[in-house]
Amino acid sequence: MPRSIRTTGALAACAAVATIGLSGCGGSDTGASQAKEGSGSVKVGLITKTETNPFFVKMKEGAEAAAKAEGAELMTAAGKFDGDNAGQITAIENMVAAGVKGILITPSDSKAIIPAVKKARSAGVMVVALDSPTEPQDATDALFATDNFKAGELIGRYAKAVMAGKPAKIATLDLAPGVAVGRLRHDGFLKGFGIAEGDPSVVCSQDTGGDQAKGQTAMENCLQKAPDVNVVYTINEPAALGAYTALKAKGREKDVLIVSVDGGCAGTKAVQSGQIAATSQQYPLKMAEQGVKAVVTYGKSGTKASGYTDTGVTLITDKSADGVDAKDTAFGLQNCWG
Repeated sequence: MPRSIRTTGALAACAAVATIGLSGCGGSDTGASQAKEGSGSVKVGLITKTETNPFFVKMKEGAEAAAKAEGAELMTAAGKFDGDNAGQITAIENMVAAGVKGILITPSDSKAIIPAVKKARSAGVMVVALDSPTEPQDATDALFATDNFKAGELIGRYAKAVMAGKPAKIATLDLAPGVAVGRLRHDGFLKGFGIAEGDPSVVCSQDTGGDQAKGQTAMENCLQKAPDVNVVYTINEPAALGAYTALKAKGREKDVLIVSVDGGCAGTKAVQSGQIAATSQQYPLKMAEQGVKAVVTYGKSGTKASGYTDTGVTLITDKSADGVDAKDTAFGLQNCWG
């Protein structure tokens, strides 16, 4: 998910955080062009959860483009895995030492990251959460993100409409404890489906970390526990594709409804092919672009961004359901990422 720029003051920081993926230690053309903006340019930090998820790769691309357009310097870092709070803390500390005016972060642990965020803000650095809010949300100066509860609610409403009164046996393939985005999507799905936590129609719940292989394993476990599963909610499309693989191995891929969140190009194509019935598409480029602009504004004028900015979400499916607004996969592929 991320990358960057290098300045003389950042070289020591790069060495310290090489293990968590801080870019700017290598010489890329993008880095060189940004560095030439001069010592007066605003330094912006971007810290994502990992470097491999296409969502964060696209977020980094959006930040790079915005930094170039704004004449800013960009440093980036990422955890070794989704949930690497320690890696993100190290990245914050090194970026503050390197003199960034603001840090954009997708927190891996929405609560455990708070002390590091407070320390950065007390040093005069504006901190903006992207995609995932901290807990509490106002621990950062601002949040640019999908309404993750709404994203879950959209696919919950869709699944409820498609089931059309048929008794549901639901498996939820979730993210991991302590991650706000996972809880929000899960809770939104339940609300959209019209049920509460603990409802007996949810016959299996497993954490996947948003990983395809773990999604497959989780679905295999659910099928052992509840072979009659007929609805699968997944935290993201990699987990959904893992679930599809497990269902196909059991000959169940055609009679189980899979719904998901993200709207990446691979996931949207999976909707087009029928592997996933519907997904809620979000827009990481917008998050990154708006975040970079907010930091540059702060660096130049001292005016901080504040509050929550909704960067949008759209239900994508080629099989519409009554009462649920959606766009088809042609729209989804025009607006996907990855």
